[in-house]
Amino acid sequence: MEYFISFIQEWGYLAVFLGSLVEGESIILTASAMAYAGYLSLYKVMIIAFSGTLMADQVLYYIGRKYGTSIFERFPSLKKPSDRAFTLLRKYDTWFIIMSRFVYGVRTAGSMVVGASGVPPRRFVPLNILSAAIWTVISCVGGYLLGDIMIKVIENFDMLQKYIFAGIFCFIALGAIYLFYKKRQAKSL
Repeated sequence: MEYFISFIQEWGYLAVFLGSLVEGESIILTASAMAYAGYLSLYKVMIIAFSGTLMADQVLYYIGRKYGTSIFERFPSLKKPSDRAFTLLRKYDTWFIIMSRFVYGVRTAGSMVVGASGVPPRRFVPLNILSAAIWTVISCVGGYLLGDIMIKVIENFDMLQKYIFAGIFCFIALGAIYLFYKKRQAKSL
């Protein structure tokens, strides 16, 4: 546990920044829980998370703005999320710009789609700032409020491991019994 705490204190803020650049809610929630425990500063976590998520979406927006829809053809893994994001943008417009970072599977493509669709920066930037602020508050305050539970899980991880492994063993054993029963039943037919 002491190694984990020293690791968090040494690398926690960098992890917050890197996690906020991508879909890193779990990192932000964990860092906020560590702030609850007194190992990190909640205000620093919030400022870093806000800056990172804002920066990432601004960069993605300008990539979409510069390359247009050709960026989605160049990267096939973005094709399906971008199609979904274009549909949502046409249907919900401003709400999509604000909420796209909350939609699983659309977050990365969302800002690029907004840029590729021709939304001007004077419209996107304020909405992106609002969206980043909402995301930061929800993620950081949520993690802080869940901090007590997360700290108890970390403190009792050794005990939890035993239950997790026992559960996995039971699941495998029941699966093996079920497969044996099905195989035996198929032979008798």
